[in-house]
Amino acid sequence: MSGTAAAAATAAIPSIPRDDDGPVFRAPWEAHAFAMALTLHERGVFTWPEWAAALAVEIKRAQAAGDPDTGETYYLHWLATLERLVASKGVTSTETLHRYRDAWDRAADRTPHGKPIELMAEDFR
Repeated sequence: MSGTAAAAATAAIPSIPRDDDGPVFRAPWEAHAFAMALTLHERGVFTWPEWAAALAVEIKRAQAAGDPDTGETYYLHWLATLERLVASKGVTSTETLHRYRDAWDRAADRTPHGKPIELMAEDFR
């Protein structure tokens, strides 16, 4: 992830958790979700204003459903926004996203703690 892209994202989306050095992440998956959004933006899938509006809708939806909005769920909203946008833009389908999520769940279930998770053909059953 380029520093320039990360700086542009944090400037365009003020709610991104950050410190003096830039965005901060509590877990590796959060950084991966952030990097995926940067990459899709750089490839022209969406603009930052479009992203910010979609993220705001997702956060409001979660708050209406009872999310306490403590900041701990921020990247869950980021990921949900990413999934909704790529599906609505035709990059992939909701069905494909669910298929891969379920495959990762199966792969994670069979993987011993601390070992890398590897997708196999049988995970897509």
